[in-house]
This record gives sequence, C-alpha cells and structure tokens, in this order.
Amino acid sequence: MASEDAVTVVQTGPSTWRVVTPAGTVHQVSVPLDLAEALGSGVDEARLVRESFGFLLEREPASAILADFSLDMIGRYFPEYMEEMRSRL
Repeated sequence: MASEDAVTVVQTGPSTWRVVTPAGTVHQVSVPLDLAEALGSGVDEARLVRESFGFLLEREPASAILADFSLDMIGRYFPEYMEEMRSRL
C-alpha cells in the first residue's frame, strides 16, 4: 500500500487542495470548516488531506477514489474515518 508521505498535496484555493497519488491519479478535494473544527482547533489542513488519502489508499486503489469530493464524504463510505483521523492527527 502507498503511504500518505508519497501523496502530493498542493493548495489551490481556500480549503481546496489538489492531490496526486503515487499511482498518478489526480483529485480535487475540499475541506469543510466544520470537519476541521470537529477534529480539533489548529488542525493543519494539508496534513488532514494527506492523512485522509493515506487512510483511503489503505482501503482502496487510487483509481477507486473520486476525482472531486469533499473530505466529509469519506465517513459515508468508511464510518471509522473520523475516529481514525483523530488518532492520526
């Protein structure tokens, strides 16, 4: 499995990120304010995006990850997402 360290994360706008996985897939991701707040004050968005992709890549191939989505959607598919992010961050 790919590690989150191998994921490239570049901010493209306010709370919007471009992510390139080691497999070469490209994703546009947004970070809702309420999600970052739920994880605690001072959460670094770049780290949250990188850790979120690490989480996803541990569970599915990069080609199965949506090309454009909001991080709060992950919990709909993987109920353990928020708890896992709290432990990673």
